[in-house]
Parts: sequence; C-alpha cells; structure tokens
Amino acid sequence: MSTAPPAAGPPGYDDFESLTEPLLARPTVSRSTMMGLPCLRTDGAFFASFDTRTGRLLVKLPAAMVQTMVAAGAAEPFAPAGRTFREWAAIPPSRLDDWTDILTAALDYVAGQPDAPPTPRARGKRQRPA
Repeated sequence: MSTAPPAAGPPGYDDFESLTEPLLARPTVSRSTMMGLPCLRTDGAFFASFDTRTGRLLVKLPAAMVQTMVAAGAAEPFAPAGRTFREWAAIPPSRLDDWTDILTAALDYVAGQPDAPPTPRARGKRQRPA
C-alpha cells in the first residue's frame, strides 16, 4: 500500500509530514491511507489524515470537542460526499500553529478508546450443525 503523496506534493503536505514524523516514534503509530488520503493510525485505528485537495488536517476527536471547534471557527466539519462525521474535524492550514497540539489530542483520544468490536460475520447461508 503506497502512502506517497501525488507527485507535485499538495500545499501543506510537507507540514503534515514533518509534524507527524515525531508521532511515528511511538510503536503503535503507523502511516497508511484512508479514502485515498495519507493518514496515521494507532494500533490500526485512524486518528489523523491530510486532505490533499484542501490542505486541511483531518483529525478524530470527541464529538463535543469537534462541535466546540467548529462553533469557534477553529475547524470545519469533515463531510466527505455530504455526510458529516461527528468525531472528525477539518483544520485549515491557517491554523498550522495548532496542528501539533491537535494531532497529539487526536492520538490520545483514539489511543484511549476501547478496542473496536469484532467485525460482524458476512451475511449468507449459515452452516447448520450436522
């Protein structure tokens, strides 16, 4: 799986890379992709991404924090294809000075979540016991 940015490197991508590099020192943090965007995971769970179209930092935070940030104008709702993700905020490049603290808050939030429930079985015919 490639996590490389587009050839030209979108504006703000270098900032995302340099600000997230120290987080990779944690053994649970890794680079990946989410919806085709570069992202970071902790123990396999997404906590941050970079929107290569808008230059915004995308982070997973408690829903109440996202609402507060949006109301204060510090973030925008993350709503790909018109569906708002209540625990995700889009932080504009104009708030670059806040990105490090926000990335740390997102990592701490997601790392503190209980493990995800197991994925439901695929639907289909059940095997009946013999």
